[in-house]
Amino acid sequence: MVSSRVFLLGIYFTFGATMFVSQARYHYHHHKKHKRRHESQISIPPSPPPEASGPSPDQNWSGVYDVRMFGAAGDGETDDTEAFKSAWDTACQVESAVLLVPSGYSFMIQSTIFTGPCQGGFVFQDDGTIMPPDGPDSWPKNYSRRQWLAFYRVNEMALQGGGLIDGRGEQWWNLPCKPHKAIRFFMSNNLTVQGIKIRNSPQFHFRFDNCRDVYIESIRISAPALSPNTDGIHIENTNDVGIYNSIISNGDDCVSIGSGCYDVDIKNVTCGPSHGISIGSLGNHNSSACASNITVRDCMIKNSDNGVRIKTWQGGSGAVSGVTFENIHMDNVRNPIIIDQFYCLSKTCTNHTSAVYLSDIQYTSIKGTYDIRSPPMHFACSDSVPCTNITLSDVELLPAKGDVVLDPICWNAYGELQTLSIPPVSCLLEGIPRSILETDAGFCRLN
Repeated sequence: MVSSRVFLLGIYFTFGATMFVSQARYHYHHHKKHKRRHESQISIPPSPPPEASGPSPDQNWSGVYDVRMFGAAGDGETDDTEAFKSAWDTACQVESAVLLVPSGYSFMIQSTIFTGPCQGGFVFQDDGTIMPPDGPDSWPKNYSRRQWLAFYRVNEMALQGGGLIDGRGEQWWNLPCKPHKAIRFFMSNNLTVQGIKIRNSPQFHFRFDNCRDVYIESIRISAPALSPNTDGIHIENTNDVGIYNSIISNGDDCVSIGSGCYDVDIKNVTCGPSHGISIGSLGNHNSSACASNITVRDCMIKNSDNGVRIKTWQGGSGAVSGVTFENIHMDNVRNPIIIDQFYCLSKTCTNHTSAVYLSDIQYTSIKGTYDIRSPPMHFACSDSVPCTNITLSDVELLPAKGDVVLDPICWNAYGELQTLSIPPVSCLLEGIPRSILETDAGFCRLN
């Protein structure tokens, strides 16, 4: 009788573990190529964790590598860095492996680079809490302060789960130095980030550099409205990006798109309080910047300093083109629609004759309310390199308080109003200026 129970119990645990692995792998392979999918299927948490002693290393549950197998304590105080690195090094070599951060535990990790390449289908399943040392005084002096968790040359990986990444940035925000970013992917392709909650990063929450095929689905990012430089998602030289069905509130841009980005699709993102969804800043230090084929649609921006924004520095070069902002709802936003080609963070910026060329920018169905401290539309284009082919259609923006409607502001901006708008826009110039036709403004070569 006893042996029968043991046999049945073994079948139960084996079946449960197999189902968990199948779920994790299914969610990764099912979502990584479908960038326009509207519904998310966040992976379920694993079965309740074993006793505190944890599983033994030879109990890998058919491809699941629980970090406790490698010595992680999960008490929120013990340094679990080496355990995570050992779990990564082992799981990375196994096809479709799952590195499991179990629920009910908190793991403290120092600044770490997780390096690939790994075998295909790798899943980093975070169902617990991951956190760095608590503040700069607890940060070891021999560890980098520029980044916390970095993933380098990792392809076909999913970071997913119902857990929390706690950046513990509160003690960093008032320091004069630039603190670290929480999560950084560098030179990695075919990435999925799904279901994760992340909060209070010292600086950027997620940053993607030189990546391709990035799918972000159903994540939640939160930081106080006054926390500095806490961008939600920043991409730079990163292409074929989809960001869907997510909620972001922070002290800077919800999403910021840097130079070298193209084929970016953002849909159903709730943003705010924040600085809005931005392309830029571009062209700093007289650099060349290029970005194209960017779509932001079906989003809500609320209680924010900006709505949809393009910002460039004077003196830059390159081009931004093929940008669509469509079906965006604004709720008490200070600058719902803004192009700022005089972006400057100090009072010492000087005038330049070169600029990033902006063209083919479309605003369709932008509706809601604006903070009356600023006009609802602001097109401030370069003196020497005008913006061209700006189109407005079905724009209705009303003051959040009172009934005085402010007029839009235009400077050297060329385009057309395809439908009547609220407020009326009469300041756009017609046609294409001769200065653009006679120069090579906007030359970009995107690989």
